[in-house]
Amino acid sequence: MKVLQFPLARITIGFIIGILFAFYFQPSPQFSFILLFITFFAFATAHFIAKNKVVNPIYIGLATYFLAFSIGTTTQIIHTNAFQKSNYIHHKALFDKPHSVTVTIREKLRSSSYNDRYITIVNQVDQSVKTGRILLNIRKDSLNHAFEIGTHLQIDGSLYKNEPSKNPNQFDYGKYLEGKKIYAQMYADASDIKMGSIIEKDVWYYTSKLRTKIIRNLEKIQFNKAELNVAIALILGQQQDISPEIIKDYQFAGAVHILSVSGLHIGFILLFVTYLLKPFPNTKRGSFIKLIIILVSLSSFGLIAGLAPSVLRSVTMFSFVAIGMYLRRSTNIFHTLLVSMLLILLFEPSFLFDVGFQLSYIALFFILWLQPLLSQLWTPKNSIVYYFWEILTVSFAAQIGTLPLSIYYFHQFPGLFFLTNLVILPFLSVIMGLGVLVMVLAAFDYVPIILAKSLEWSIYFLNKIINTIASFEQFIFRDIPFNWLLLLSLYLLIISSIIWFKKPSFNRLALTLVALIILQISYLSKHWIIQNQNELVIFNSKKSTLIAERKGDKVSLYANDSLLKTVSKNKTFSTYLTGNFSRLSSKKKLQNLMYFKGNKILILDSLGVYPTSIRPDIVVFTQSPKINLERFLQTTKPKIVVADASNYKTIQKLWKVTCLKAKIPFHATDEKGFYRLE
Repeated sequence: MKVLQFPLARITIGFIIGILFAFYFQPSPQFSFILLFITFFAFATAHFIAKNKVVNPIYIGLATYFLAFSIGTTTQIIHTNAFQKSNYIHHKALFDKPHSVTVTIREKLRSSSYNDRYITIVNQVDQSVKTGRILLNIRKDSLNHAFEIGTHLQIDGSLYKNEPSKNPNQFDYGKYLEGKKIYAQMYADASDIKMGSIIEKDVWYYTSKLRTKIIRNLEKIQFNKAELNVAIALILGQQQDISPEIIKDYQFAGAVHILSVSGLHIGFILLFVTYLLKPFPNTKRGSFIKLIIILVSLSSFGLIAGLAPSVLRSVTMFSFVAIGMYLRRSTNIFHTLLVSMLLILLFEPSFLFDVGFQLSYIALFFILWLQPLLSQLWTPKNSIVYYFWEILTVSFAAQIGTLPLSIYYFHQFPGLFFLTNLVILPFLSVIMGLGVLVMVLAAFDYVPIILAKSLEWSIYFLNKIINTIASFEQFIFRDIPFNWLLLLSLYLLIISSIIWFKKPSFNRLALTLVALIILQISYLSKHWIIQNQNELVIFNSKKSTLIAERKGDKVSLYANDSLLKTVSKNKTFSTYLTGNFSRLSSKKKLQNLMYFKGNKILILDSLGVYPTSIRPDIVVFTQSPKINLERFLQTTKPKIVVADASNYKTIQKLWKVTCLKAKIPFHATDEKGFYRLE
């Protein structure tokens, strides 16, 4: 694989390993700086001695890679806000009492059912100057308008630490926020907020004003709301107002990536501008002028799209691709791709853990590496057929590259992705060109009705096409079990297969077969582990009690009748099945008494009725039973008391105090998460 032969590729890998090391092991800043000093000294020494040709080149290579590793580690530590003393996370008694927090609005997020949500920059906590980011939730009942980007707010209230997921195999939103350098949230009403008179007019403020101006000008000509929201997502990268139904259609059709400005959109802009610049001469001076125009165009689009992280990544990536095209070297495109990745991670190492970053670079790499091979399989003579064949090969190359990662993160696969891309990619190129033109004109208060209505109807038909493809739900493969070991094994098989396919040989075929065996071993080992497991789980379910007993890959569900009827739609339970490579074997109505591995489990519901002679090992409270807990504990003497999230929080606090006095462990799923008995 020639790409890995580039010294830059190996340096980038060393740098990435350093970021991963710092992220998962979290060494102290002192350790990282000492490591950086030692590796830099070793590199300088090896390089100095190498001038006299005394040192073996391999030692210089090792010194270089260790230096790249230490730079990656230090970069991650420096950019981790929790290690910065000025970060609000180090404020005394941060989560123990209310505070007066001064913040600046940085970005508006998609609203939830009850709150408008903003990412804010912290300026001050009480009387101390602090830094960092907070997720601000403002109740919709209390404010009737959205805040401008750059607005200063003073909020009196409590900060809440990001909570880990409270059900097994569930998406960890708290960890996701920490990846965005957000370590706390605030919830506020209008009475808790004082708006400052000063608006911070930085680049985010002006880009927000520009987007608002464009949207208002389009609304003035009565641009249909549903189509306008999709247009804003396609061109301006703002998904906040798209309806959940439209997003669901795009997900099922395998086209959700087009609703957020990413590499696909920036790639279209690059091709569109390159096409417009065709009349320029291909002289050295003409090519340089074209490069400058392309870079300015991509940067301008990034500004209009609001400088969101995904936009910045894509603009940086394709700017380097444009530079590679300008230099016209056969292997330079991979070099430029690596340089762009290295540069992005050097300034923002947290992007490495962003799903969009991973998918963008893997998709582009496979397009550059695999697509030429696929296109050689057949060369249509008809230009129209050739055009669609190129689209199909690009789509397959990107899909093959991102398939393992997509299944790992989303556990589903749209079977009609190739049909979606064949239909919408030519259509999307027209929409992107027309959309950018309309948005630019709208920014100058000029919106031609013909162009705007053409864009509106184009998006209307795009939505109809997506909706039609998404309606074939039998082609959507959902709840696919997948873990990190299968992810690595499948990538090993894909890469080794492509290497063998490019230039068949016995050794490469042997490598592919070994990769296939590793994939099979990975699956069988996970299956063996699952088959030898036996557990009972009490879920953190607020609406109703949910208990699962798993023996190997067979799961028995215990719940009330209404939940048993709708279990297929229960996300908490389906996520548990997928994460444990399991299937639902039986559904049983919840009883007051259960047995598991010799443990007697008493379940008390709202009636609070139980036999006085029973001696349970575990007591589970559900639906806030009205009992005298002190007398109950003296009578039954359980080993532990578990309260699920269907109980009132006020009652749970009283139960916790009573159990503490009786020296009996108390587990509230709303506080500690699900309860597992193995």
